[in-house]
Amino acid sequence: MKRIAVLTSGGDSSGMNAALRAVVRSALSSGLEVVGINKGYKGIIDRNYAMMNTRSVSNILQRGGTFLQSARCKEMMEEPGQNLAAENLKGMGVEGLVVIGGDGSLRGALSLHRRGIKVIGIPASIDNDIPYTSMSLGVDTALNNIVYAIDCLKDTASSHDRAFIVEIMGRNCGYLTLVAAIACGAEHALIPETPFDISRICENLRKRYREGRDNSIILVAEGVATAQEISNRIKDCIGFESRIMVLGHYQRGGSPSSFDRLLGSRFGQGAVQALVEGESGKMIGLSASKMKLTDLEKVLTGKIRPIDKSMVELSKSLDI
Repeated sequence: MKRIAVLTSGGDSSGMNAALRAVVRSALSSGLEVVGINKGYKGIIDRNYAMMNTRSVSNILQRGGTFLQSARCKEMMEEPGQNLAAENLKGMGVEGLVVIGGDGSLRGALSLHRRGIKVIGIPASIDNDIPYTSMSLGVDTALNNIVYAIDCLKDTASSHDRAFIVEIMGRNCGYLTLVAAIACGAEHALIPETPFDISRICENLRKRYREGRDNSIILVAEGVATAQEISNRIKDCIGFESRIMVLGHYQRGGSPSSFDRLLGSRFGQGAVQALVEGESGKMIGLSASKMKLTDLEKVLTGKIRPIDKSMVELSKSLDI
């Protein structure tokens, strides 16, 4: 193998640049040439790429997002586009590819593997819903962003008789919502994985109010409902005002945490090593603090990563 390529695809997450830096530098150290694909799979279709060197990835470790950028690519959802992408990679002289992204990005990686391109995927998704890795790239930074925002919100909440309902990203996975609720001391966390009773929540809030605790924080995963919907359901039941906050894409950005910088670096180096050793069609993940390869087909046909039951029990014991 003489030349590999790397791309970031799907939603951005902090730590992607750390992974890109590690891929480029590890590959160069192994005597490989590295092609950086701009704007994800669209860059393969459009042949939008550049050769990378150590200077290409200087001063990016601390930056959020992805310097190679990302974009939607409808062509990669259909067989003709997948065939064209494989042909274009071969035309670039690319013998191996590292794909950094979430579920959809890994599906694209699997399609290229089936067309003769050696591919290793790196899981990057703030939702932490990708199975066969205990943590995806960007989750820790997003969690820290959420906790910081809610800490700030609690300062103003303490000045008013109000319930604040905060909407958290995560699609159908409640990991960020649950763990953030534990970390910031929220009163309730509404997640897709466990049932909840609005009437019981309202009764708990009224009880707190009678006890003199006149403000509350409720976190709701976007896969359950919007913050506005929950606010509408409780506003006439709790005896005091409610306000909403939608964190949105704020959660994705910002300088990556130390954990995500280290994780991205380990993922990047491990992905290059796997390609050099002849591996393909696999995702590198974190398992018991070690790097582990799993077949992409197994990753993509499995269920989303389940919520840790011990975290649910912890939240219950803290009366969240």
